[in-house]
Amino acid sequence: MSSTTITRPTLVRRWLFAVAAVVAFLVLVGGFVRLSRAGLSIVEWDVVSGVLPPLNEAAWAEEFAAYKQSPEGSKVNVDMDMAGFQRIFLIEWAHRLLARLAGLFVALPLLWFLLRGVIPWRRSGPYVAIGLLFAFQGFLGWYMVASGLVDRPSVSHLRLATHLLAALTLLALALWQALELGRPPTIAARHAALGGPRLLGGLVMGLVVVQIAYGAFVAGLKAGHVSNTWPLMFGQLMPAGLLSQLDPAWLNLLNTPATVHFIHRWLAFAVLAAAVLLWWAMRRDGRLAGTRRTAGWLVLLTVLQISLGVATVLLNVALPVALLHQGMGVAVFALAVVLNHGLLRA
Repeated sequence: MSSTTITRPTLVRRWLFAVAAVVAFLVLVGGFVRLSRAGLSIVEWDVVSGVLPPLNEAAWAEEFAAYKQSPEGSKVNVDMDMAGFQRIFLIEWAHRLLARLAGLFVALPLLWFLLRGVIPWRRSGPYVAIGLLFAFQGFLGWYMVASGLVDRPSVSHLRLATHLLAALTLLALALWQALELGRPPTIAARHAALGGPRLLGGLVMGLVVVQIAYGAFVAGLKAGHVSNTWPLMFGQLMPAGLLSQLDPAWLNLLNTPATVHFIHRWLAFAVLAAAVLLWWAMRRDGRLAGTRRTAGWLVLLTVLQISLGVATVLLNVALPVALLHQGMGVAVFALAVVLNHGLLRA
């Protein structure tokens, strides 16, 4: 076997792992921007000219005047001075710059891999999808921000969830493809006896995705501030009126802050129960020893994530704890992807 045969897949695999890490990092940066209330500070989407921040007083004054006409600037931060505006502007500008640089990190190596034949064109589908999905993320980011620039001083929580889930889809695709490249060239026959664990793995993955979506709803609706007590909300384990604020009742599941907070709070335990059940179901199958260890780590990370969620509530969404909570959520998601890959390829 030639050295080229060995090094080319390894090079692509390392790039894919790096792409997954970059996406995870950008999710955390996005969380910091949101918690810093800086996401609506730049009211235009200038793909090229927006690379540079304002460079003189006149440019800063122009940006500040545009912000003051936005819903957030005219309704929430009415008394904000130039120094305060510059702080949130530079946070969001840095966020957008990092996203642009990350886009180059994805696009340039991918283009080189394709042109040099490192990735054969007949197998380029997943890689091209990664590049296109990353570009689409830029559009989704602006689509989300735009929802807070018309008549409301906050972004749509539904668009926020879409933006986050699209980012995690990108992370999952890069991670899955990297794991595929790490598989041995011969694949053992699949066993029907693994049907149970595989179904449980899919259940865990689905619950994690729904829980993360509800985390985005909580963030977008600022529902984390609804209650800073745990396990009780408003002095009750299950507050009254969770399904009676909006009509029809099912709209409360998506749009009522207290209801969304309640669901996110307790759905975490469904994730934990499913993860424990999966770990238990694999305990006697020698073929799944490595994957069972991954399931054990998933149980541990889920317990840590629940603990961080409780701390976030009790500390009234303190930025460091809330950001750590979000980061742990990304880690749980990534580990669930690795776990399901191990189950499907066992």
